[in-house]
Amino acid sequence: MTFRCLYRLQLGPGLDFAAARRLVPYVRELGVSHLYLSPSLQARPGSTHGYDVIDPTRVSGELGGEDELRALCREAPGVVLDIVPNHMAADGANPFWADEELRARFFDLDPATGRHRRFFTIDDLAGVRVEDPEVFEVTHRKVLELAAEGLIDGVRVDHPDGLADPRGYLERLRARGLEHVWVEKILEPGEELRDWPVEGTTGYEFLNDVLGLFVDPAAEGAFSGLYREVSGETRPFAEVAHEAKLELARSDFRPEVERLRALLERPGLEEALASFHVYRTYVEPEAGRVEPADRAEVERARLDDRLARVLLLEERGHDELVTRFQQTTGPVMAKGVEDTAFYRYSRLLALNEVGGDPGRFGLSLDEFHTAQATRRPNALLTTFTHDTKRSADVRARLAALTWIPEDWAALVRSLAVEGDDEYHVLQTVVGAWPLEPGRLDAYVEKALREGRRTSSWAEPDEAAERRVQAYGRRLLERREVERFVERLRPLGRRIALAQALLKLTSPGVPDVYGGDELETLALVDPDNRRPVDWDLRIRA
Repeated sequence: MTFRCLYRLQLGPGLDFAAARRLVPYVRELGVSHLYLSPSLQARPGSTHGYDVIDPTRVSGELGGEDELRALCREAPGVVLDIVPNHMAADGANPFWADEELRARFFDLDPATGRHRRFFTIDDLAGVRVEDPEVFEVTHRKVLELAAEGLIDGVRVDHPDGLADPRGYLERLRARGLEHVWVEKILEPGEELRDWPVEGTTGYEFLNDVLGLFVDPAAEGAFSGLYREVSGETRPFAEVAHEAKLELARSDFRPEVERLRALLERPGLEEALASFHVYRTYVEPEAGRVEPADRAEVERARLDDRLARVLLLEERGHDELVTRFQQTTGPVMAKGVEDTAFYRYSRLLALNEVGGDPGRFGLSLDEFHTAQATRRPNALLTTFTHDTKRSADVRARLAALTWIPEDWAALVRSLAVEGDDEYHVLQTVVGAWPLEPGRLDAYVEKALREGRRTSSWAEPDEAAERRVQAYGRRLLERREVERFVERLRPLGRRIALAQALLKLTSPGVPDVYGGDELETLALVDPDNRRPVDWDLRIRA
């Protein structure tokens, strides 16, 4: 099986299986070897993404049903399917949830309270006990059937870090005949993918490396000074991130912390969860496996001696605590860093990307080549996904600011930018220009609420949101902003094209996000799920 290039299609109300089938001749002409389909099993009616599965034994009726999926798979050059083993929707329409006996068997419930393990902080997405062989068989029956018939050639596994036993799960997939598996595993800088039976990750480490290659490190001092000037923020990003993780551990993740505390009463559990520098460790209590990388991460974290001994299996009898602790550090990292700190620290928004470190200002050519030499042959290479904070073209244009730091500083000072919110909005306007006011308003609302500083989802400050939105709208009308973008745009295009060239020629398998073969200036979801002009691309 040759994987030459994957083309991601975000299926939903505007793109069902039949519509995707009409695109097959076009993607063949592009040279794509595999369609890469978003989750296609039965999700909530009207789902715009498919990750809220209510019945994994059926193909989505809203997308056209199983006959249409099979027709698409037969006509496509190849198919890779996104699957969601970690959670299902806690919904009365979910037969496994509605039946109390099935709920207790299939879902990870707290026997004392009936409270379920959540996906991150989303109460209506409940963790599945996929480590149970019966649960695995039932929830994977349809996917395994499609693979056995040769209709799909591989799968992308969503959020493996949420599973009780990621290695065991992936080994079970391989034993059942799924030879080509990619994991949505976020690797922090310096972290290596474990020796799992997979082709590789979904490619965020490549995204951040290839972007870093075009960020001029010589501009770091200028950008840091300008950021201090407009925002007053003097701390490095690592401190901002730790503060946000600890804040989340003490608030949104209180139910998870209390469940851990019921298993082992230790002081400072919140601080322990927030102190990890990677999403999680992979200690396997049942097998007694503790790899050197696990030991190094536990020793690096801020843990009391007894908790460290428990997590390293030096004090036995706490297997459930070890498993649940590891399942919790990932959500604390994701929500604290990507969904909070990234919206609080705006030194250069091009660096605020999934799996990225905004404190790392650029990447040397030698460092890039070293990373290239270690990539697995079939690892995915991405620059834009449904989860990225910005499209590759927006990110490239913002990276180009480091090529003209004096001009950027002059614009910022001429506009009298004050505070992180205004600086964040100015970068957004410059990066995504031309930008409709309604799209900018929606982004500003999400950014402010995610950052939890000016506003929040729990307690929105709509007056403050309107003030920042009005500021953004004024920027859209400023002639000096437009002139600056005209100067910046060709520099950003050079970076964008260079990134695309490297993605298509580097070791690994390029992943093209649907529509991104032409310039796509998109912000975080749901902005990146806007309808694609397929006719324009087919004509091109």
